[in-house]
Amino acid sequence: MSIKETKLFAPEVWAGIECSYNRVNHHFLDQLQLSNHYARPDDIEQFAKLGIKALHYPVLWEKHETQQNGPINWDWATLQLNKIRSYNITPIVSLLHHGCGPSFTHLLDDEFAVGLSRFARKVADRFPWVTYYKPVNEPLTTARFSGLYGLWHPHAKDNFAFATILFNELKAVVLSMEEIRKVNPDAKLIQTEDLSKTYSTPSLQYQADFENNRRWLTYDILMGKLDRYHPLWDFFTGLGIPLKTLQFFLERPCCPDLLGVNHYVTSERYLDDNLSLYPAHLHGGNGVHRYVDVEAIRINHGQPSGLKVLIEELYQRYKIDIAITEVHLHCTREEQMRWMQSVWNICLELNQSGTPIKAFTVWALLGAYGWNKLLTQPDGDYESGIFDLRSPKPRPTALATMVNSLANNQTFQHPVLQEKGWWEKESRFIHAHDRNGSIYTSTPASQPLLIIGKNGNLGKAFRLICQQRGLHYYALDRQEMDLCDETSIEQVLRHYQPWAVVNAAGYSHVDQAESEPQKCFNDNVIGVQNLSRACQAGGIKLLTFSSAMVFDGIKEKAYLESDKVSPLNVYGRSKVAAEKIALDSGCDALVIRSSLFFSAWEPENIINKIRLTLENGQTAFFPDDIFVSPTYLPDLVNVSLDLLVDNECGIWHLANQGETSWQQFAHEIADRMGIHTDFVSKHNAESFDWKAPRPQRSVLSSERGIFLPTLSHALDAYFSSI
Repeated sequence: MSIKETKLFAPEVWAGIECSYNRVNHHFLDQLQLSNHYARPDDIEQFAKLGIKALHYPVLWEKHETQQNGPINWDWATLQLNKIRSYNITPIVSLLHHGCGPSFTHLLDDEFAVGLSRFARKVADRFPWVTYYKPVNEPLTTARFSGLYGLWHPHAKDNFAFATILFNELKAVVLSMEEIRKVNPDAKLIQTEDLSKTYSTPSLQYQADFENNRRWLTYDILMGKLDRYHPLWDFFTGLGIPLKTLQFFLERPCCPDLLGVNHYVTSERYLDDNLSLYPAHLHGGNGVHRYVDVEAIRINHGQPSGLKVLIEELYQRYKIDIAITEVHLHCTREEQMRWMQSVWNICLELNQSGTPIKAFTVWALLGAYGWNKLLTQPDGDYESGIFDLRSPKPRPTALATMVNSLANNQTFQHPVLQEKGWWEKESRFIHAHDRNGSIYTSTPASQPLLIIGKNGNLGKAFRLICQQRGLHYYALDRQEMDLCDETSIEQVLRHYQPWAVVNAAGYSHVDQAESEPQKCFNDNVIGVQNLSRACQAGGIKLLTFSSAMVFDGIKEKAYLESDKVSPLNVYGRSKVAAEKIALDSGCDALVIRSSLFFSAWEPENIINKIRLTLENGQTAFFPDDIFVSPTYLPDLVNVSLDLLVDNECGIWHLANQGETSWQQFAHEIADRMGIHTDFVSKHNAESFDWKAPRPQRSVLSSERGIFLPTLSHALDAYFSSI
C-alpha cells in the first residue's frame, strides 16, 4: 500500500483515559484518583498535543452523585469538558465504566437503570452541546465479572445474576439515551464491548457455540434482536428472566450509531478437554465437562482468528460503522508499539476492503492500575500508557510520538517495529501441544541493538533480557570491538548498522583502580569518548552506565541527578569524566547511574557471596556505616531498554527504592535464607582494608522518575528466581 493510499483509508485517531470506577465489596477503586488526574489541570493540554480528534472522557455517576438526589458539583467536569472543546477535540462522555453505580444502588437493583438515566439527563442538561455518549462501557464484560465470576460487586456467581445485571445495564443505556435525546435530539450512542471469540476441541463445540452467541448480546439486545428465534432466548427464559424484561428491548430498540470494539490479546479463548496437557491450576469446567479455558493466541488451533477476522464478522452481522475504542497492550514498550502498529494496519486493510473503521482509539493515555489483579485489590501493578506517570509529570513515551505521527497522517518508523510482536511468533505457543504444525515464518532480521561488553554482569543481563523481550541484538567482547581503537569502533558500527549501542563494558574494580589509574581511565573514559564520537557521526543512540561513586557521600538524603558530583576515588573520577564526554558528544546519550548490581544469573554478585558464606556456616563481615542502593539487574535493564526505546537522554538514576547499610542488607539475606543473623558481624568501614575510599552514603533516588520497584520487591523476585 502506498503512502497516499494509506492516508486515504486512515481512520481518525481518538484517545481515552482508563477511568474504571469499580467496586469490590464496599471499596470503590477510582482509576482517575490513582492516576492523580484530578489534581493535574494541564493533562488535557498534553493530550491535545497528540493531534487526536476525539477523547473518551468520564463524567461518572459514582463520582458525581454520591448521595441519591443530592446536589452535584459540576465544576471539575465543566472545566475539563470546556477545555477539551477549546482544543477542537470531540468529547465522548462516559457515565459508567466497569462501575455499579454509587453506594445507594447496585447492578442487581431494580431501580438501577432508572437511576442512571436520571443522572444522564442531568449531564445532558448541564452539557447540552455534548453529542457523543457512552453510557455504559462493556456491559457484557461487567456482567460477567460482577455476576458470573464474583470478582466485582455484587460478587454473584450464577447465570441468573449475570443475566439480571446485563439487562439492567442495557436498560440503563436505552433509558439514558432517551433522556439525553430529550435535550439533544442529535445525540449519538457509541456502544463499546469486548470483541471476543471462543474456539474449542470438537467435544466442547457446544460450549464454544454458547459463548460465541453470548458475545453478541450487548448489540443484539440493544437492537431488539433477542426474540423467540434467538439462540439464547430459551437460555434466558429458562433462567426465569421475566418476559416483560425481554419484551422491553423488543419494544424500545436503541441501535448504536457506532459499534465500539475493544479487543485485547486475551479476548479470544480456547477450550480444551485434554487436561493432561495443562497444569492443574488451569483445570475447570461447566458442570458437565472438565476443561481448561486458555488464551487462544497460545494455541495453534488452525482456525481463522485475530482482530481482522472478528471485525469482519461484526460488520457482516450488523452493517454498522465501527470504531476501535481501546488499543492497548500491557507489555514492554516495543511490544506496545508493535500492537498499536498491528491494529492500525488492520484498520487500513479493513477500510480499503470496504469494512468501515471510522476511528482508532489509543487507550490508557495515562496508563492503568491493578489490571494484573483484575481490579480486585488496591495494590496492583501500574502499567504505563501513552504517558508514563512514574515521573513527576506525565512523561511522553515513544507511543506518544507514534500517536502524533498517525494522527497527522505521517509515516512513523522505529527499528523495533521491524520485528513481529510476540503474538505473531511461534514462541507464543506455551502449552504442551502444537496441533497443526508451524504456521508462522521467522521474522526477517531487523536493525539490531549492539551490546558492548557481553561477558560482564551487565552485558550478560542485557543479552538475556533482549532475548526475553524479542529485541534483535548482537553482543561483542573486547576482542570483537576495541573501545580504545577508533578504527575498530567505526568498522564494527559500519558492519552491524545498529540503531543504538549499549555500552555495558568498562573498568569496574574500585580498589584496583587506585593502583592502575591509567587503565581505569582508558577503559572508562577513552572508550566512552571514542564510542560517543562514532555514535554521533553515525546518528546512533548511545546508552552508557555510570555509578553512585561519582558522589562524596556526605549528603544525608539520597542523591538526585542534579546533585553536584565529587568523587572520592579513581573509579568515581573516571565515571565523572565519562559522563561529561558522553553528554557533550552531541549523540543525545542516555547515561544511567546505578549501584551494586545483583541477579540470579551471575554467581559473582554480592547476594550470592553472602549466601555462600552463610550456607557454609561462616561469619559474614560487612560495614554498618556504609549505605547503598542495591539494584536488581532485571529491573535495571528492563527500564533502561524502555528509556532507550523512548529516545530519552541525559543522566537518569535507576536503583530499587530504599536504602540499606551493607550489614542490614546481609541481615535481610540471612533472614530470607532462614539463617540466624548472628552469623552477620557488624563492623565499621575503617576496619576494612579498602585501597579506595568509599562514600559513606551512595544512595540514589531520582527527580526524573521512580521506575524501579522497592528493594523488598526486588529481593522477592531474586529469591523466587533461584
